[in-house]
Amino acid sequence: MRTSLNNLSLDWSPLLNGFKSYLRLEKSLSPNTIAGYLHDAELLYDFARKEGPAPAPEKLTLEDLRRFTRYVHEMGLNDYSQARVISGIRAFYKYLLMEDITDKDPTAMLEGPKLRRKLPEVLSVPEIDKILGALDLSKPEGLRNKAMLEVLYGCGLRVSEAVNLKITHLFLREQFIKVTGKGDKERLVPIGEEAIKHLLIYRDTVRVHIPVQAGEENYLFLNKRGHHLSREYVFMALQSLGREAGINKKISPHTFRHSFATHLVEGGADLRAVQEMLGHASITTTEIYTHLDREYLRSTIQQFHPRSIK
Repeated sequence: MRTSLNNLSLDWSPLLNGFKSYLRLEKSLSPNTIAGYLHDAELLYDFARKEGPAPAPEKLTLEDLRRFTRYVHEMGLNDYSQARVISGIRAFYKYLLMEDITDKDPTAMLEGPKLRRKLPEVLSVPEIDKILGALDLSKPEGLRNKAMLEVLYGCGLRVSEAVNLKITHLFLREQFIKVTGKGDKERLVPIGEEAIKHLLIYRDTVRVHIPVQAGEENYLFLNKRGHHLSREYVFMALQSLGREAGINKKISPHTFRHSFATHLVEGGADLRAVQEMLGHASITTTEIYTHLDREYLRSTIQQFHPRSIK
């Protein structure tokens, strides 16, 4: 059960409040990530006080934390959720070390569940075309969604980056857009002619007729009431389009992002360039697309090589 910070003992409350400030101010993490890490630290507190008053976190040993991982496993969390909790605890101890609250990190030797790397669902170019072809371009929202999906696929944006895209961050003459990603980090992303064409159609023929709400003036993609679109709307719209297009895959805005990266790597794009466009902090995250590329090459040989088993 999640514990409110207000109900924690004096030993842990200041530490958790300090941890929260560290995540927000020094790590510049998103509110959702901060909430997740705090929840992980609170789980550790819940475990530590199960048999009496909770010892200070710097008093916990590696064996204590191993018992904690078993405790988390017995809660019924899947391997990915368990790994995320352990990641949060590691961040907590990193903060304790930085603040000289402890001089040892018991998480250094802590092992989590072995995770199989899950390859993301990817759409082929014809499948992307089918989804875009299912849009009703006779309606204003169809023209808007066409522009938005062309940007999602053409620039590899996260859904949050797309719905928060600003008009003043469009540099269409230079063929770039400015995107605000995780941790409020900004990056410049190239945008192709097809996406530019549909952005201009939407901006100049649809958006100009929408009564924009106060405070929403700079958002590019608006609903008919003048508010910027929600992430949930984009998810539902894409799932509906996938059904209409007859594509039997789990489709989300992230599927478009994965497809963008996969098609670039398949075409021979430099992995560092793909990392920069996706806004990945580490090249390791981007390297998943080399695995996808090898699978693509393997299936191509099986399909087309004369010595392959049919």
